[in-house]
Amino acid sequence: MKRSTKIGIVTSGGDCQGLNAAIRGVGKALFQHIDNVEIFGMYDGYRGLIEGDYKYMEAKDFSGILTQGGTILGTSRQKFIPGKAIVDDAGNDTMPAMLDTYNRLNLDCLVVMGGNGTQKSAKLLMDAGMNIITLPKTIDNDIWGTDTTFGFQSAVDIATNVIDYIHSTASSHSRVFVVELMGRDAGWLTLISGIASGADVVLIPEIPYDMAKIAEAIEWRRKHGSNYTILAVAEGAVSVNDAVLTEDERRAVKESMKHSTISYSIASELESFTGQETRVTVPGHYQRGGPPCPYDRVLATQFGTAAARLILEKKYGYMVGIQGGEIVSVPLVDSASRTKFLPTDHPLIQTARDIGIFFGD
Repeated sequence: MKRSTKIGIVTSGGDCQGLNAAIRGVGKALFQHIDNVEIFGMYDGYRGLIEGDYKYMEAKDFSGILTQGGTILGTSRQKFIPGKAIVDDAGNDTMPAMLDTYNRLNLDCLVVMGGNGTQKSAKLLMDAGMNIITLPKTIDNDIWGTDTTFGFQSAVDIATNVIDYIHSTASSHSRVFVVELMGRDAGWLTLISGIASGADVVLIPEIPYDMAKIAEAIEWRRKHGSNYTILAVAEGAVSVNDAVLTEDERRAVKESMKHSTISYSIASELESFTGQETRVTVPGHYQRGGPPCPYDRVLATQFGTAAARLILEKKYGYMVGIQGGEIVSVPLVDSASRTKFLPTDHPLIQTARDIGIFFGD
C-alpha cells in the first residue's frame, strides 16, 4: 500500500489577513490532486512543532475559512539567533524538539507561513534537514523576492480608511493630525496609504525627517489656505539626528522617550514649533485584523496552490512569491538573506512628491 503524503502547516509570527485563505489554498489543492494525503496543522506557530501540539486536518477543516481573519491554527513569535538557532525564552535550542515532531510524524514537507523573521527561521529548519516551503505573509511587505505579500493590501485598505476619516475632523478643528501606521522598518504601507488617502506629509524609515522642515511645510500650507495638515507616519520613522546613531544609541534614545511611540514625540515637537493644535491617531493592530480584502483572498489562494504544486513536484527549499504578476518560486536561501526596504528612488515616491506630498527632507 502506498504511503500517504504527509504535510505539516505552520503559521508563525504576527497574524495578518489572508492566513486562512492560504491554509485553505494549500489544503484544497492537495486534497484535489493527491489521493492519499495527511495534513497536520501545528498549533500556535513553532510552539506546536516544538511541543508536538498539532491538529490532524480533514478536508472539511479547509472549508468556510476563506474570509476569516487571523489564523485557525493560532500563531506566536519564537525567538531565534539569526543564522544559528531557534531558541526558547531561556535561550535553549529548540531544534531537537522540532526535528523530533517532524520525524515522528514522518512529514514529507513543512509549509511555513510568515514574515521576514519567519523566512529566516524557516531557513534554519531547512538547514537542519527538514523539507521546507514558505509563503510570504506580512502587512509590512518587506520580504525580498516577492512584489507583494498577502495581508499587505488589506492593511493598506484599513490604513487608508483611517486617514480618510481623519480629514473631516482635522478640517473642522484646524488641527494637525499625526496618524501612525505599522510597517516596522519599511515604508511601503505608509507610503501607499498616504498617497491613497491624500496625506500631506509622509514620514518613512528610508527618508530621515527634519522636524524644522516639517514645521515650515505646515506653516506654508497654512499661509496658502490649508487650515489643517495630516501626517502619515511609519512606526519606524527616524529623524535626521537619530539616523546617524548606532543601533544601541537609537535603542537608548527610544527607551528614554517619555512618549510611548514616535508619533507622540513628533506631535509634541510640532505643536511647540507651530503653535497649532496637534493630535495623534494610532490604529495599531486594527490594521492586521478583520477579513482579508478580495485581492488578498486571491493572492493567498494563489500562493497556497503554488505551494501544493511544489509539494507535488517535490521541490523544497523555496518561498512562493509574485513578480510582475507571475507566481514564482524563490530559493529560500535568497529570500531569507535580506529585507526588502522601500527604495528612495521608487517611482511612487516621485509620484508623491509631484503632487506636493512632503517627506520631511
